[in-house]
Amino acid sequence: MSDLLARRAALLGPGMATFYRQPRHIVRGEGVWLWDAEGRKYLDCYNNVPHVGHCHPRVVEAICRQASTLNTHTRYLHEGILDYVERLCATMAAPLRSAILTCTGSEANDIALRMAQAVTGKTGVIATDHTYHGNTAAVSQLSTRMPPIGGYGGHVRHVPAPDGLRPLGGEKGAAHAAAFAAAVQAAIDDLEASGHGFSALIVCPYFANEGFPALEEGFLRPAAEAVKRAGGLLIADEVQPGFGRLGRHFWGHQRAGVQPDVVTLGKPMGNGHPIGGVVTAPDILAAFRKAFRYFNTFGGNPVSCAAAMAVLDVLEQEQLPQNAERTGALVLEQFRTIAARHPRIAEVRGAGLFFGAEFVRPDGSPDAEFCAEVVEAMLARGVILNRLGIGMNTLKIRPPLPFGPAEAQMLADALADALAELDR
Repeated sequence: MSDLLARRAALLGPGMATFYRQPRHIVRGEGVWLWDAEGRKYLDCYNNVPHVGHCHPRVVEAICRQASTLNTHTRYLHEGILDYVERLCATMAAPLRSAILTCTGSEANDIALRMAQAVTGKTGVIATDHTYHGNTAAVSQLSTRMPPIGGYGGHVRHVPAPDGLRPLGGEKGAAHAAAFAAAVQAAIDDLEASGHGFSALIVCPYFANEGFPALEEGFLRPAAEAVKRAGGLLIADEVQPGFGRLGRHFWGHQRAGVQPDVVTLGKPMGNGHPIGGVVTAPDILAAFRKAFRYFNTFGGNPVSCAAAMAVLDVLEQEQLPQNAERTGALVLEQFRTIAARHPRIAEVRGAGLFFGAEFVRPDGSPDAEFCAEVVEAMLARGVILNRLGIGMNTLKIRPPLPFGPAEAQMLADALADALAELDR
């Protein structure tokens, strides 16, 4: 292991991130399982990239079949990209009926920001103060966890991230939503006064990196209305909550009850094959095409489209969103039973197969240290998960969608055992 880490640092650069105190050398995956170089088996409760399961045979076969026939770029005509975009857009409400395909979610969000510029003629953008939307120069301006060299551009405004346990303004319910919308409106006004103008609000509609707080129904609607009144675009980053992960709602914005102007997609779209996308209305796409000469050599290539189409096939034929709904409800029930016996768990929350638990100290403040210990204790029990949130004190659990009741029981048993050990 030390030799592998040394080679990694020498060849990939110092500080190359790894998970866990003792990084795992993973060599194989299948379904919801991973194996390391020593042959140890892990229940994968974290990776949303293999959305329909590690190495799903239907996706693997689609990639191999298309790669053995043709792979080229979109300046040649090909039915694959058209068939896929047509089917993808059919999962969303009109007018979201056109798309650009990319290789990553970062590229997709970069394009989304430029779409907003093309439509509005303005450059100002708003995001929450605990978000992440990718790693291009443009979208890295939105992340507060690693501020950009030279500081943030004058065109960026951050608003406080919503927090279900510590609501903005101190009150839950409609007051919380109103406080978030007021922060968005204040940022809009500031951008307009600055000369940059307001072009877009970009959010994950599940507020995943913010800790997926339990929010009142319709929380986002007042903010979305403020965006619309100001003539800006609402961009929904669906990289984490999309493609049926949340259960009965195929997309996070559907669960949030808002209609975005632009939807961005990434990692899970091709089950690990590099494909992302931007879905929007035809008039917005036309404005973008007029303002920017954009071409992506690999975006929407036939192999990527074959992988993405196979993912949609598997989601439908194996009824994985329905499984996410059922299994997620079962996990939350099991976790709440555990929480009733454990005072450090302030809240159990989630939807479908994206859920977790928030840990606090006796005074109610976020307990990031204890949450980190839980993550390591679960790894020792062969369960891979991680943590996130404003205080980094919330377990982040989002397994591949074939995750079922048997795996849910394994997860709950491991968590109960880990907490019992840490309490001793």
